Amino acid sequence: MAPRPTPTVRQRRFGAELRRLREAIGMSAPVAGERLGADRTMISNIEAGRFGISEERLRRLASIYECDDTELIDALASMTGGRTRGWWDEYRGKIPPDFLDVAELEHHATALRTLQTAHIPGLFQTEEHARALFDLFVPALPRLEVELRIAHRLARHAVIANDPGVPYVGLVHEAALRMRTGGRKVAKEQLHRLLAESERPNVRILVIPFAAEGFPMAGETLMYVSAASPHLDTVEVDAPIGAVFFDSPTQLANFRRRLDLVEQVALNPSKSRDLILEVTHDL
Repeated sequence: MAPRPTPTVRQRRFGAELRRLREAIGMSAPVAGERLGADRTMISNIEAGRFGISEERLRRLASIYECDDTELIDALASMTGGRTRGWWDEYRGKIPPDFLDVAELEHHATALRTLQTAHIPGLFQTEEHARALFDLFVPALPRLEVELRIAHRLARHAVIANDPGVPYVGLVHEAALRMRTGGRKVAKEQLHRLLAESERPNVRILVIPFAAEGFPMAGETLMYVSAASPHLDTVEVDAPIGAVFFDSPTQLANFRRRLDLVEQVALNPSKSRDLILEVTHDL
């Protein structure tokens, strides 16, 4: 089996969960490999995401690790086998790998929850809005890369629009609504698009008004990706160096709690739409 040169975030997430199960019973990787009947280095390679594993071997490992969480085992089993190419793979080597990792996580998500304080959520951006954002990069991006990034961003919308669309909660600060990225016309069209998307049955757009006195993670841009088992959830946070991913149980619990607190200061869907309309009229 040839090792993967660059495992995706989802592949590394799979390996990390197996490592946690192994460490939970205090078993070393060589011992686990021996009990599995595999090469002593195989377990380490699987846990690093460099090697895949069959469903049969996954279930044997779960038994070796004394795991009786059937929901988790089934969720892990769904991640085994040969790597299936997704639509995002056509962009591999053409745009940053972080973009592809985000698209793959969204594709397999059971629910998405985002916090945006300065930008409209990427899944709902219009082509003109996305282009205006990418044109702000310093130093400037090559024109071909800008067009590829835009095409990739627009394609991500399918996870919301497909039937059934993934359940989505977007926490958007009023500041993001009032940013005139691309000028008045582009900004107005973007808000109309956001209003239309908020009418989808699987979408809840919750606006955090300027009147909110404060909330956790103010200034952050992040996405909480729910998986078939909560143990496999992942959080992606935007950073100057690119996307940063978190998946430890403590980190996930803290992010969930923070997002819950942010929802408490956000307007309900109806009042959120009213505020978006108000900002649209102001343009």
